[in-house]
Parts: sequence; C-alpha cells; structure tokens
Amino acid sequence: MTNETDPSTRTALVTGASSGIGEAIARELAASGFTVAVHGRNEERTHAVSASIAEQGGRAVPLVADLSGSADDVRALASAAVEQLGGRVDVLVNNAGVYPGGPTESLTDDTVDALLTTNIRAPHVLVAALAPAMVANGGGHVVNIGSWMARVGVPFMALYPATKAAVEQLTRAWAAEYGHRGIRVVTVAPGATATPGNADSAEVLAAMTEGTPAGRPVQPIDIARAVRWVVSDEAVFVTGGTIDVDGGIASTRMR
Repeated sequence: MTNETDPSTRTALVTGASSGIGEAIARELAASGFTVAVHGRNEERTHAVSASIAEQGGRAVPLVADLSGSADDVRALASAAVEQLGGRVDVLVNNAGVYPGGPTESLTDDTVDALLTTNIRAPHVLVAALAPAMVANGGGHVVNIGSWMARVGVPFMALYPATKAAVEQLTRAWAAEYGHRGIRVVTVAPGATATPGNADSAEVLAAMTEGTPAGRPVQPIDIARAVRWVVSDEAVFVTGGTIDVDGGIASTRMR
C-alpha cells in the first residue's frame, strides 16, 4: 500500500515544472520529502530546477518532453517517469498548459490544436498510462491544475477556459472511476497568478485583483501549498471537487 504518512517513500510527477506554478509545486513537494520528476519543455530550465532542488537537499530528476506532441510521446514521458522514480508514480500533478488568447476568429488551427492537446489530451493520456499502476501499488493521487476562468465568461479568452472546464469535469469523472480503487483526484484552481510567464502583465494582474478580498495576485507558492495539502493524509476525504486558490476572484464582487 502507498505510505501516505511518510512522504519520503513517495514519488511525484509534476508537468510543466520548469517555471512558475509547476516549479513551485515541485519544490514544495520535494521539500516535504517526495522524490519529484520535474517535467518541462525547455531542457536548460528543466535541468536547472531539478539541480536546484537537489542542491537544497531534495530529490529530483529532470524529464524533458513536449506534451503537444503525439499521444505516444506523452506515454513515453509516463514510462520515463516511472523508470526514473524507481518504478512507481504515486502523485501525478497535471500542471502543464498553454494559454493563448485573443478574439475567437483570430486563433489559428495550430493554436487550437496546441490548446486541446496540451491542456486536455495530455492529462488524459497520463492518467490512462499511470492510474492502473497506482491502483496496483495501493493507491495514489491525481491533482489537476485548473483556473478560475473555467466558470467565468471573459472576452477574448474562450478556448483556454473551456479546456480548464474540461479538466474540472475530468476530475469529477476520474474521482468516480478510480476512487474506490484508492486514487483521489482533485482540481486546484488558481486565480490570477503572478508568474515569470506573465511578468510583462504585472500592472494588468494588479488591476484585476485589486478589488478581490485578497487584494493582490496569487503567488505560485500559494498553489503549491494547496497541492501539498491535497496529497497529504489531512485531505483524505477531499476528492472529486475543485479547490479555489484565487483570492476570491471567481466568487466575490466587492465593487
């Protein structure tokens, strides 16, 4: 059986972990004792994050792959994670995603394909590849990183939120499908989050969040701490739903 009480015996694959939210999740899990597979598309950044975790006393391995490739490429990533993590993946964090926006008519076919393959197909392929072994090993966790936009209509950003709404539905379905076999599945939905990828939009993020209860953008560490709690014994009855870590942006209006 998976030993949830002792994180030092557990492993995690975090996709999109070479920067931003994924990096924070990888670091938080490693600091809690997990052995973490750090996935990213950029080889230099992915190896740098893995090496930095190791320098700080954690255990991490780098895995470089493009999740917008073929389904077989994604399955190869799953196999590599199992091999590099000593034969098992106890926690899968589906964090990698792309988020191009703009008017609906401006999205190219290639952009649409990238959104669908990276944000929906890749998590589906990874769960299909890894969940059976989680069951055989006594259980595990799948954490899908969603978005506050999944339940709010915003102009010029139609397809990205739709992919995150699909992720929330996958969470509900997977929790029903695998729950009785020992796998808990949860969506953690960030609000407007300050990451290196949107550093040039700092003023926009500040304006978006000024009127929220939190009054500021979410930080990646806020998401990472929620994920760490979700995969702990303290959250043993948390499955099938969405945890908003958004400062109240999706559920409140203060002005």
